[in-house]
Amino acid sequence: MKRTLRSVTCVAIILYSVSLVPPAEAAQSSVTAQFAKCSAGIRQNCVVDGDTLWINGEKVRVADIDTPEISTPKCASELALGNRATRRLIELVNEGPFQLQAWPGRDTDRYGRKLRVLVRDGRSLGDRLVSEGLARTWSGRREPWC
Repeated sequence: MKRTLRSVTCVAIILYSVSLVPPAEAAQSSVTAQFAKCSAGIRQNCVVDGDTLWINGEKVRVADIDTPEISTPKCASELALGNRATRRLIELVNEGPFQLQAWPGRDTDRYGRKLRVLVRDGRSLGDRLVSEGLARTWSGRREPWC
């Protein structure tokens, strides 16, 4: 009887401890890889544009920002800024390990991309793009760049 009670108590303590881990921490994973601009073929670790990349063969949308389009830009200035954002995202993800944090309330977007925030040293890489004028904070919908 005492052994059973002790086992139940241990399980209860473990479950309680696990429940104290914040969801954002529980949903994190660390990424260490070399990234280049995506090209045709298999996409393992590469950057599509300023807010989309492939990580370990999975397509990821940087959830906290919006960057100009490079595949279907509406004007030359959107294409130019989108290319700058793409190059800068490649630099940022290659600077060292970063974490992927789940986007609260949604795991994927309508295109099946994983929605994630890229974080290094407690700061969003997307916020860095915003502070450099290469992106805007995600408002819930796309807005024109031209």
